[in-house]
Amino acid sequence: MITKEKVLEALSNVQEPDLGKDLVTLNMIKDIEIDGNAVSFTVVLTTPACPLKDMIRSACENAIKILVSKEAVPTVHFTANVNSNRKDSKTFLPNVKNIIAVGSGKGGVGKSTVAVNLALALAKDGAKVGLMDADIYGPSVPIMLGIRGERPMMKDVNGKGMILPIEVMGIKAMSIGLLIDEKQAIVWRGPMASSALKQFVTDVLWEELDYLIIDLPPGTGDIHLTLVQTIPVTGAVIVTTPQEVALADAKKAVMMFDGPQIKVPVLGVVENMSYFPPPEWPDSKYYIFGKNGGRRLAEMFEIPFLGELPITMSIREGGDEGKPALLYGDAVSLQAIEHVAQQIARNISIRNANRLPTEVVEIKL
Repeated sequence: MITKEKVLEALSNVQEPDLGKDLVTLNMIKDIEIDGNAVSFTVVLTTPACPLKDMIRSACENAIKILVSKEAVPTVHFTANVNSNRKDSKTFLPNVKNIIAVGSGKGGVGKSTVAVNLALALAKDGAKVGLMDADIYGPSVPIMLGIRGERPMMKDVNGKGMILPIEVMGIKAMSIGLLIDEKQAIVWRGPMASSALKQFVTDVLWEELDYLIIDLPPGTGDIHLTLVQTIPVTGAVIVTTPQEVALADAKKAVMMFDGPQIKVPVLGVVENMSYFPPPEWPDSKYYIFGKNGGRRLAEMFEIPFLGELPITMSIREGGDEGKPALLYGDAVSLQAIEHVAQQIARNISIRNANRLPTEVVEIKL
């Protein structure tokens, strides 16, 4: 006879590939139901964007058939409870589980494109996602999301006026570009820009989020320091293009986050504009800006390489027209973006399970 105890014993032999422990020890098995030879249960993943879902399903089914009964008919369901490792006071963004900084070191490498499509990809997989445009001097998120000209609403919360982020395409978004006339140049000194960033943290009602993606400005300056000193950043994603001139600045971004003063884990490197796939021959790749620069950067610092994003018409047009490639692009672009998003979500889960707790950085300069 098949029993819940036998099912749990069998599943205790199934390892979570990234976390290195079995599913039962990790408390990932729920809602076991048995009806004759029919066995169903739910595996609670650490992210809805888990790229190992099929591997886990197959391992669970084999464990039931081999260790419980060869006549068993297993059905594996999946749900997700995004993990977090915040150990700060949660004074700011108390309901945000993971805060992901997307940086580049230099402009023009497609950092905002990556941030926008990453947020949309995680939301498409079922996560609750917010996108904060922290590029105070050159905000581009309103254009890329097709919300330029819109203005956020206000809400009274315990006597304090809070800004409501714009809800668009399944995510919540906030940008300085939603608060000022886009024809107006922002001529601010560093402290003023840092103050604006703090307001995006303290005066915007983000509410409950699995991931808050923060699109950082180029460089390694005031905004970056203010960010890590104000809120606990789970990890950083570095965006680069393959050529050496971009890699030189991307190295500085890696060293800034992973250096002794900040110590924010680098989740990995995304290589953008890696290759051009001609529409007539989608299996061909033209490496316009060089090849494997992002991979070499990742190997140099012994951090994960998260994947390559092509340079395509749909990605470019999507950014200009407010129709992001993740939702409106061609199959090549979509597949590449989804792969990168899954790798980032996967590395966040690994980081939260194996690294020190996420806290606000105290920098002594």
